[in-house]
Amino acid sequence: MDKNRKTNENRRIDIVVPCHNEEKNITPFFDAVNAEKKNVEGYDFSYIFIDDGSSDETLEKIKELIESEDNRDIPIRYISFSRNFGKEAAIYAGLQASAEGCDGIIADYTILMDADLQHPPRLIPEMIRTVETEDCDSCAARRVSRKGEPCIRSAFSSLFYKLMNRFSDINIAEGATDYRIMSRRMVKAIVSMPESQRFSKGIFAWVGFETKWIDMENVERKAGESSWSMWKLLGYAVAGFLDFAEAPLKFAGFIGGIVSVLAGVYLVLELIKTIVVGKDLPGYESLICLILIFGGIIIALLSILGEYIGRMYLELKGRPIYVAKETGDNINAR
Repeated sequence: MDKNRKTNENRRIDIVVPCHNEEKNITPFFDAVNAEKKNVEGYDFSYIFIDDGSSDETLEKIKELIESEDNRDIPIRYISFSRNFGKEAAIYAGLQASAEGCDGIIADYTILMDADLQHPPRLIPEMIRTVETEDCDSCAARRVSRKGEPCIRSAFSSLFYKLMNRFSDINIAEGATDYRIMSRRMVKAIVSMPESQRFSKGIFAWVGFETKWIDMENVERKAGESSWSMWKLLGYAVAGFLDFAEAPLKFAGFIGGIVSVLAGVYLVLELIKTIVVGKDLPGYESLICLILIFGGIIIALLSILGEYIGRMYLELKGRPIYVAKETGDNINAR
């Protein structure tokens, strides 16, 4: 507990909420989370909303919460990005704000959850009890069903987790979500990783703190449409895999070695054939096919290398993970 905190004060839990075009969900989300307070003793909730360059009235809805007289006793902060930097940047901004603290208090725990109510607030009391009573720094939710999702999306999701756990040095539970509660030291460890190409599920696993899992059914959005298309999810999965797996690079080297051996064998066979039977003009078509096959393999391997080099290039630029256009809170008005 912080030295600045009075002994009779409750402990603090920051609720970090990344938002992108969630104008219809902000108020229902806020009311649903506040309704769980009656099931939680000894803690006060503080909210950190991250407006990830929304093009609707998301920011205005957040400001309405801050300006409401009914919420004067509830610390509410927001960070509004200058444009859409993506959910990963929003997660980092929220955790960074939580780690830095507010009104002289650094949260004892931080809960990360979406504003669309696909992360059920009813799990919050159970998450808190888990980190209080068990030897862990985090309690997270994982989906045990994909009800309502297209079959192909579920299949790709399952394949992603299998490949990630097989070929990387981290282990991510299948169906893992970003919905979790984390201790102060775990949040600080995550924020200490300044990489701009972020994959939070991998980072949560990489920092190595003990995590307990809670099973949950898939829940549909409260309102609005998800901004995650199939192609965006596929790109996100590929980016996450490249961030934590060296297997593609090793695979490229392995294929290069195999191709070199086969090319050497083919060369030796052609030399023997030429010495024994002389020059043989037929075989033009097969030669063209071999050139095309090997050319395609080389281009594919260069593409893999290019992906890694491109990510290194972006990291070396040292650009900030996000740019804040506006921040605000109701702390001084309390």
